[in-house]
Amino acid sequence: MPFPDLGGSADPVAELVAREAIRDCLLRYARGCDRVDAELIASAFHDDAVDHHGPVNGSPADFLDWWLPQQDGRESTQHYLMNSAIEVDGDQAHAETYYLCVIKLKGRTAASVFGGRYVDRFERRAAGWRIAVRVVTADWTAEMDGSATGALLSSSPGRRSRDDPSYDRPLLRRSMKR
Repeated sequence: MPFPDLGGSADPVAELVAREAIRDCLLRYARGCDRVDAELIASAFHDDAVDHHGPVNGSPADFLDWWLPQQDGRESTQHYLMNSAIEVDGDQAHAETYYLCVIKLKGRTAASVFGGRYVDRFERRAAGWRIAVRVVTADWTAEMDGSATGALLSSSPGRRSRDDPSYDRPLLRRSMKR
């Protein structure tokens, strides 16, 4: 099924707005995972959504019940969203988004890298564009040297919580140490 270009859309501006709302939703999910923000993750899904996520196939709450207890053992994570093909059809859209996820566990020198795709059906409802059905594909995995992670984190620490500077509003200057 080909993904349409905007030239064929009845309302290209509305389609651009929908695509951007869908991208924002995808980014909320990834940011929520890296900041361990269950509320932000949940905001990417409709309440009745289904997430087929490896060993967990159920609601977003089922996913969070499985995922949250694992976070204490993780030193750092980063989710990278890449190519995203989005097909908008009225109040429904389908998207395939490539991801890389890097996970460094506490006490290990290696970091795991996962590559795959989020295959999503989005729906626009009263709450806006959110995921209604997600299938997470895991296409490959690799291990890499993560031994320098601790030194990097101590020089400019990000936080896997809402204490991260990305939540500061307004973002203020910090002292510059040299």
